[in-house]
Amino acid sequence: MTEDNNVEVPRLGIEPEAFRLAAANMVDYVIKYYCDVDKRQTFSDVKPGFMRALLPESPPDRPESWQEVFSDIERIVMDGMTHWQSPGFFSYYPSSASYPSMLADMLCSGVPCIGFSWASSPSCTELETVMMDWLGKAIGLPECFIHGGHGPGGGVIQGTASEATLVALIAARSKTIRRELSRDPNQRTHDIVGRMVAYTSQCSHSSVERAGLLSLVEVRRLPVKDDGALEGGVLKEAVLEDRKAGRIPMFVCVTIGTTSCCTFDDLEGIGKTCETEDIWCHVDAAYAGAALVCPEFRFICKGIERATSFNFNPHKWLMVQFDCSAMWVRDSTDLINSAEVNPLYLRHNTESATIDYRHWQIPLGRRFRSLKLWFVLRMVGVEGLRSHIRRGVREAKHLEELVRCDERFEVLFPVILGLVCIKLKRPGSSLEDENDLNERLYDKIHEDRRIFIVPATLNGVYFIRICTGSTHCSIEQVNKCWQVITEMAGEL
Repeated sequence: MTEDNNVEVPRLGIEPEAFRLAAANMVDYVIKYYCDVDKRQTFSDVKPGFMRALLPESPPDRPESWQEVFSDIERIVMDGMTHWQSPGFFSYYPSSASYPSMLADMLCSGVPCIGFSWASSPSCTELETVMMDWLGKAIGLPECFIHGGHGPGGGVIQGTASEATLVALIAARSKTIRRELSRDPNQRTHDIVGRMVAYTSQCSHSSVERAGLLSLVEVRRLPVKDDGALEGGVLKEAVLEDRKAGRIPMFVCVTIGTTSCCTFDDLEGIGKTCETEDIWCHVDAAYAGAALVCPEFRFICKGIERATSFNFNPHKWLMVQFDCSAMWVRDSTDLINSAEVNPLYLRHNTESATIDYRHWQIPLGRRFRSLKLWFVLRMVGVEGLRSHIRRGVREAKHLEELVRCDERFEVLFPVILGLVCIKLKRPGSSLEDENDLNERLYDKIHEDRRIFIVPATLNGVYFIRICTGSTHCSIEQVNKCWQVITEMAGEL
């Protein structure tokens, strides 16, 4: 490029006053979005590849104005958005949003750091340690998971529950290898890994199976009964069977709040087997863990004191924006020993007295995510979060009453938190015919576009999931949702 074509760009991209104006525009846009989100269709009508027709083939050579960019948000971006905060969004478990969390993300982006070690940003590390202690106390975790300034237990913010499961499985694998080599140093590591087996239920999230693929550990998906929960006796039987076959049981993922039907594995019974058999017990409470801020829901985690690690996503139901997945371990040295690499350029003279979270996770770099917890816990408060959770449960209970009053429908699982699973009955018909009926009902609801829901199956039964508790859900919106479902059922 010749000198005449050079473009002088301010060090921060645009001038300070231009940024102030653009930021004000963006804040106003977000506020208006939330005020009017009920007027938007919950999910889009666009077809795959729609974006290429709206954008140039190449990036611009010269800067464009903020107004040009701003005017394209609606034209290019919003037409293809699924509005997770819409009152018509009843499909997946919620994706939280709140103004305090947005403010924290603004500060995180505006004063950036890469907090891989204490030395790289002391505030980033220490606020996370304290916030994980705050959050652990708020949900009633046992003291063994609270760092309290001394460890060895403690918490770390991962990006997702999938990452937390993978980190726990890798740590369990490493711990098992060290244990087996201490018993017989002549073994080869890959032979030990080849004999390892991990367990979870057939209702657990697909990320557990994926963690097995990535860590080269076989994952056995154990059967559940019609209530969708994994029983301790089923695990014990599988472990004894594998031990007789010369295998090494080493990891169990217990699900508290399964994705398909929000049921709860037998943590107490499974935990006892894990203690007896020296197996890592990881608890995946990605959705349901948020409800533990309410003392009346802590029964769903009976036996938590037997867990080796515990994880839930504040970004699902606790008013914290994605990404913020809270993970606690009983002994952080298990994580550190599994993948510690410490080159000279990452070392610092306070290593022995501080936490370096890069050893507790897969990536090196990390954002200042604890700001979101700090802002939300202070500006909403634990009582405010309890109120938020209880509101979502009330909405689900209200829907359950509506469904039970309509003899055409059946509620398939106990409604404990914010998920109601239903099916349309066809007395005297086969399971195949009833499944076909419910598939057609789902298709009609989906094509209608007024609400967004998703189906699931368990033990061959097809059903419809309706999840409450999202940002703009309400009893009124639940009534509208039920009206759409019954209207579509009537047309069938």
